[in-house]
Amino acid sequence: MDRWPAVVTVIPARNEAETIAITVNSLLEQQYKGQLHIIVVDDNSDDATAEAAGAHSNLKVIRGKPLQSGWTGKLWAVHQGLEEIANFAPKAEYVLLTDADIAHHPQNLELLVSKAVKSKRGLVSLMVALRCESFWERLLIPAFVYFFQKLYPFRLVNRPTHPMAAAAGGCMLVHLPTLREVGGIEPIKDRLIDDCAMGALIKSKSAIWLGVSTQTRSLRAYSSLSDIWQMVARTAFVQLNHSVLALLGTVMAMVVVYLVPPSLFVYGLWTSDPLLWITAGGAYIIMAQLYAPTLRLYKQPFLMAFSLPVAGFVYTLMTLSSALSHWRGRGGAWKGRSYARSDHKE
Repeated sequence: MDRWPAVVTVIPARNEAETIAITVNSLLEQQYKGQLHIIVVDDNSDDATAEAAGAHSNLKVIRGKPLQSGWTGKLWAVHQGLEEIANFAPKAEYVLLTDADIAHHPQNLELLVSKAVKSKRGLVSLMVALRCESFWERLLIPAFVYFFQKLYPFRLVNRPTHPMAAAAGGCMLVHLPTLREVGGIEPIKDRLIDDCAMGALIKSKSAIWLGVSTQTRSLRAYSSLSDIWQMVARTAFVQLNHSVLALLGTVMAMVVVYLVPPSLFVYGLWTSDPLLWITAGGAYIIMAQLYAPTLRLYKQPFLMAFSLPVAGFVYTLMTLSSALSHWRGRGGAWKGRSYARSDHKE
């Protein structure tokens, strides 16, 4: 490109002392030809997040104000960062919204801006590579990405004329004039699934694009089942718009698609019914083949594809757990904050 627009990064950070320096440094080391400024919003952390962010002429760390009623914590921090742009980076044309636990590949920003400018997208987002090392991560993280792509087919999200909208909150490049045109982030200030809400907000005015990265990666570790359970359960029922019918439909679909084929396959073998085990086995193999590309993305062996029914069963339990928490009035909980069910609706 002949001209590289100025970019400002806004990083909401709450209790991220262990990873914030890696994230900031990965941004400072970007091979980007335009101006880049970084704003870190310390969202009332209990640790040394602000100090760990470091110091640089292109970096500004601000202390977040107490959470305002009606906002989710992350979006309130992002809002404060966006307000600071006028003072710290007034020439910025794009804002990179990223989490405080993302290690950006040196060419990530250049690729994002190039995609946004050349294809005239108001939002360009990447689902970064999630950590996949522990037993539970290898079982559930590729499945999480697979189910997300089923829920939000990327080809439909990326089609300007289709209403499907989504984004990945860890890495979103947004055109600032378009963001201002839709009223900033205040229209979505209470959304727990803020990335997909942002995708829908921007797509109401401009085309968006969502892709997958294997080089820009998340540093967030999900070493135990409870870590992943908490991450999914806080928003799973929100994703279903708190609908009992949607919940029942989702559970039935997960059972029919992912649990019935392997169950019938085993039953067919047990009863020596060749028609049953061949038919069910064929469906099971097709399921595994469809899952295989996601496993290759995470460098997992093909045999892991046959664990998808187990992962599907666990995610179904997480969804039910999410609904139960909602009905008990607990809402979504994350990083020491809990959102009451009546305060945050999708």
